[in-house]
Amino acid sequence: MNDTTLVTRILFQDFSSWSITLFYLLGYTAIGIFAHGVYTQVRKYRRGRPLDIGAWRQRAVNMVQDMLTHRTLVRRDRKAGRAHALIFFGFALLFIGTATITLEYDILQPLFGWRFWHGEFYLWFSLVLDLAGAGLIAGVLYMMYRRQWLRLPKLDYARPDRSPEDPDYDRRDYRREDWAFLWALILIGITGFVLEATRLVWLSGQPTVWDLRFWSPVGAVMAHAMQSVGLSPEGAGLVRSGLWWFHGLLALTFIALIPYSKIKHIVTAPTSLMLRDPLAGRRLPKVPEEQASAGYQYITDFKWKELLHLDACTKCGRCHEACPANAVGAPLSPRDVILSLREFANHSLNAATLPEKAELDVHGKAPGQVFMETLWSCRTCLACVEICPVAVEHVPIIVQMRRKLVEDGNMEPLLEKTLQTIHKTGNSFGESKRKRAAWTKELPFTIKDARKEAVDMLWFVGDYASFDPRNQKVTRAFARLMQQAGVDFGLLFEGEMNAGNDVRRVGEEGLYEYLATANITSIRDCEFKSVVTTDPHSYNTIRNEYPDFGGEFEIQHYTTVVRELLLQGRLRLRKPLGYRVTFHDPCHLGRYNKGFDAPRDILQMLGCELVEMDRNRDNSFCCGAGGGRIWIPDAPGTEKPSQNRMHEAGRIEGLQVFVVSCPKDLTMFEDALKTSGYEGKFVVRELIELIEECVEYDESPALSVEV
Repeated sequence: MNDTTLVTRILFQDFSSWSITLFYLLGYTAIGIFAHGVYTQVRKYRRGRPLDIGAWRQRAVNMVQDMLTHRTLVRRDRKAGRAHALIFFGFALLFIGTATITLEYDILQPLFGWRFWHGEFYLWFSLVLDLAGAGLIAGVLYMMYRRQWLRLPKLDYARPDRSPEDPDYDRRDYRREDWAFLWALILIGITGFVLEATRLVWLSGQPTVWDLRFWSPVGAVMAHAMQSVGLSPEGAGLVRSGLWWFHGLLALTFIALIPYSKIKHIVTAPTSLMLRDPLAGRRLPKVPEEQASAGYQYITDFKWKELLHLDACTKCGRCHEACPANAVGAPLSPRDVILSLREFANHSLNAATLPEKAELDVHGKAPGQVFMETLWSCRTCLACVEICPVAVEHVPIIVQMRRKLVEDGNMEPLLEKTLQTIHKTGNSFGESKRKRAAWTKELPFTIKDARKEAVDMLWFVGDYASFDPRNQKVTRAFARLMQQAGVDFGLLFEGEMNAGNDVRRVGEEGLYEYLATANITSIRDCEFKSVVTTDPHSYNTIRNEYPDFGGEFEIQHYTTVVRELLLQGRLRLRKPLGYRVTFHDPCHLGRYNKGFDAPRDILQMLGCELVEMDRNRDNSFCCGAGGGRIWIPDAPGTEKPSQNRMHEAGRIEGLQVFVVSCPKDLTMFEDALKTSGYEGKFVVRELIELIEECVEYDESPALSVEV
């Protein structure tokens, strides 16, 4: 026992030379199969369009942080995230342990005579790997329990975009693959422990093994259990011999199948996280000048990064669960869009030679293709992108495919008419440009024309706030608040056009670029310090997308401006309102731009009791208007997302006011309230209306003060 070199494990102990040779032959075969699979996958990605990623070092740092903290996995499913952490860290440590043994046995010792896998290092090595194996098994057992007994809807692969008679409706193969993956992991873990236990019993007569057995605590407990049922050292040796081959072949098969199965996500998921675009969906890509078509028609139109995203999807169903279109029965599941495209890519791009061009078309009704109805069901609310634990960017892919539909005229007639109206008049209401600021006529003061005189704050109003009668009341209220606070502000008047946020998410890129360029030109011609808007949709595109067209402006949503005015005392409040309220986070203010706090701070200042709905902040539910859906009629008899949201609010006891901070939300939810059964129990109001109700007005507004 004084010679620490004796405390180790002899690889291939009592194995014949032909057995060792056979094992290495099988090992190299597995590596060869693995390498061919990697080559096939890389070739598939290279058939996509090129993309310059950049900032590799910072991306790698972010990816490592994501993996070590598991922060993308524990969100909104803490138990599953923790179970995955046990599997991930257990597997990683066992892999590192195996690689460490290989490093010494096959490289360092034969070439340089270096040995380190013995003594105290070996003992700590054994303890760490024992605990890692136990963690892996515990995590897998929970995942099995979760699938078999919890029966979570998000793990049901039933497709909302297909009918049972469709050839690609049945996805039982995915369930089989999931179970095969879990059983392979748990069998590798369990057989590893049984091997360890039989080795301890087999070598129980050797002090360097038996006296130190509790450095492998799980194996030691199992060894004692084996002895208690009468297993002799000779019997343990026989069991070990057969089990060793089963365990080894299972592990080698697992390695060989990594590029061909769900197991590949151990590589593609971290890579997908590293390639994540922090502005995915918030800032959509421009159409390259050299690109013949505006969007994606063929699978080869996808960028290589997007093809990798398809493989990164683990089918966890979080996007499926979060999707508002799916929640109301529309033929859309973000997960199924990604899986369909993955199946299509694997079928068409894995071959040695590419099929004919027609066979690469991703649009249509054939297996693997994506239906037009599915793409138009998307609200581009970004719920799927926000919750995806492996950074799959569903919305940009869907919009790219929509661009092709728009280019070919495959859209609802009403949507097509609306786009034509916007192109002709600059707004979605078809009104004359001269009427854009007609709402100002009922104000007792004149608002500056920012095109003619300098202002501190340029107010970009937006279509609904300018033309919709219900929203015009709110717009005038905000103007009165700005005037009362002494803010020097002005408008573009008829120089303003539709901001284009929803036009772009519809897929009409040409019209969007026309609108964006026109607005940027109008804004640039003004002298101002910052931009404010009451429309989150306009806020998003001006903030995140106009810079790509040369329009970089400082912009705020009205909630941050009003909060500052209240904090500065430039808007004085009367007695607290005392309303019991709930607040709906607009997708483009909240999930898109993380504007969660300002509206809630204001409600607190107003003396309201805020009761959150179950789905709030980054998990807020979409009103259903986004992505141009406000211009597309829903099928008769189907529930709208706004109605679904009303029912959620209706479950709040004593609710008085459903508060919104977006013109489209006001329109959608007031309509939904009339058909929800809750009309008369609570009202829908814009936050601006509550602010004005609580603000104390002076007869003579304060002098203009810079914000």
